[in-house]
Amino acid sequence: MLIASGEHIHGKKIIKTIGLVRGNTVRARHIGRDIGAAFRTMIGGEVVEYTKLIAESREQALDRMTVEAKSFGANAIIMVRFSTSSIMAGAAELLAYGTAVVVEDID
Repeated sequence: MLIASGEHIHGKKIIKTIGLVRGNTVRARHIGRDIGAAFRTMIGGEVVEYTKLIAESREQALDRMTVEAKSFGANAIIMVRFSTSSIMAGAAELLAYGTAVVVEDID
């Protein structure tokens, strides 16, 4: 599955536009990670516990979006974007969305 943030994929032409696809996940903080993160905020530097949590969430949202696109017969997704929102204290949603398309090689 090809995934692009732009409206074109170099070397490919869009032969069919399928439409909007999306994948999301809602993640909550973990008390063990919060302890490490609180310590790190006191001494400074990257909060790796949260960096890892966000990276895992982003991959899961992308995977879910890809599964939906494949179920519609797409072989690529263009105009991919991410959105986040707070659900409640300590929990957030990460949403990946884009346009599912069928592409083929340019002759």
